[in-house]
Amino acid sequence: MNRTILFFAATLLLNSCKPLYKTAPFEETIIPNAPNYADERFWAVLPDNYPPELREITGDFEEKQTDVFFVYPTLLTEKKDPSWNADIARNDIRDKVLSQSVKFQASAFAKAGNLYIPYYRQSHYKIYVPPYNKQEELSRTIAYADVRAAFQYYLANYNQGRPIIIASHSQGSIMCAMLLKEFFDGTALQKQLVAAYIPGVKIQNKDFSSLRKMDDPMATGGYVSWNTYKKNNYPPTYEQWYKGATTTNPISWDTAKNTTFDQHLGVLNGDGDIYPNALEVQVIDGLIWSSVPKIPKRFFLSFVKNYHFADINLFWKDIEKNAMDRVNAWQKKN
Repeated sequence: MNRTILFFAATLLLNSCKPLYKTAPFEETIIPNAPNYADERFWAVLPDNYPPELREITGDFEEKQTDVFFVYPTLLTEKKDPSWNADIARNDIRDKVLSQSVKFQASAFAKAGNLYIPYYRQSHYKIYVPPYNKQEELSRTIAYADVRAAFQYYLANYNQGRPIIIASHSQGSIMCAMLLKEFFDGTALQKQLVAAYIPGVKIQNKDFSSLRKMDDPMATGGYVSWNTYKKNNYPPTYEQWYKGATTTNPISWDTAKNTTFDQHLGVLNGDGDIYPNALEVQVIDGLIWSSVPKIPKRFFLSFVKNYHFADINLFWKDIEKNAMDRVNAWQKKN
């Protein structure tokens, strides 16, 4: 079992038990210094600074006519870490961002656009676990302040009127849903939106006034979202966290409830290889049910029910192609 799968499997264990976290009252915790996005050190990825972890998957940077603003998921999970929000000056946190999310998730969008990925003071995983979730709003406010500031800096200094893809996962998708609501929903900027890929959380059309889920693989100006679970299994939190969520089929990108192995373009595995025709999916209320992927060492995945960790990896090649298709469709329209 490679170390990437091991990490993700360990993260999943947090969802299946009731861990005790080392912590302190929020008001007694030192809040990490806010990033200054004029300083390139506070960006994990910029077009003129693609890290080796990313180039290993995508190759060297080639300038595109579209931008991708990507926000990574929860990577601060250690039980002994008393932090409520990540200190992005820490090398271990930066290494996780690059070696896990940038390499295996954001890379799916590299052919579609120029990647912009800010480091941000994300919330610790514990804010989603009772009783620590009492601090969720305070911690989330800090995290979103960074994402918002990074996006504002990006618009003012980097975008230059280019079309935009918003992409994210999990906590990053919470951040991006807030970003979409504030900056795109019913505003002039919505015209620049190619698409928002915001999997890993519960998203509903009622969350927005103008933005809508896209049910055509060539549609633009809206969003797609999904949550992945092993076939014939339901999360313990299904009623609260999943049921009623708008759910995109990330293989067909339309209203199809089922797709077969031959339609699947490819999983990006931890070994860095793409495995096509590896899975089939079924869309149910709020969830994507996936078969166990046909990849090396799939035996270990057969024991895992929650595929949240792989919401992007499982459909990596499908996402890559769809993002490029939507960019082409946007350009034709505009």
